[in-house]
Amino acid sequence: MRDRGRILIGLVIFLALATFPIWYNQVSGGAEPYEKPLIPAHLEGTDCVRDTAYMTTEHMQLVMDWRDEVVRDNDRIFVGDDGVQRYKSLTGTCLGCHSNKAEFCDRCHDYLSVKPYCWDCHVVPEGGQ
Repeated sequence: MRDRGRILIGLVIFLALATFPIWYNQVSGGAEPYEKPLIPAHLEGTDCVRDTAYMTTEHMQLVMDWRDEVVRDNDRIFVGDDGVQRYKSLTGTCLGCHSNKAEFCDRCHDYLSVKPYCWDCHVVPEGGQ
């Protein structure tokens, strides 16, 4: 029972350290708000290979699956939920619509602090830097 004061002080210090990120964000104003990438006006209403919700969260897995299927199985055609056939190609399919890498890819990846390795092999489209 003599250690009651030390335990109380220890709990207060622990709680202060554990909740520091929350208090710091409140004081500093928090993170910058996320802005969705702009889709060029001529592409408004056109369909992507999958729906927007799926592509927002799972596009990297889709691209990696495409890579494996093309390289390992020579399977180069993707049939979407809408029944449309498209080539499994980052540069030929995806970048046909999302050609501005700086505006479309980099904005999201920088916001999320993600460093994808797509561009280790693929060439950045002209005007996309």
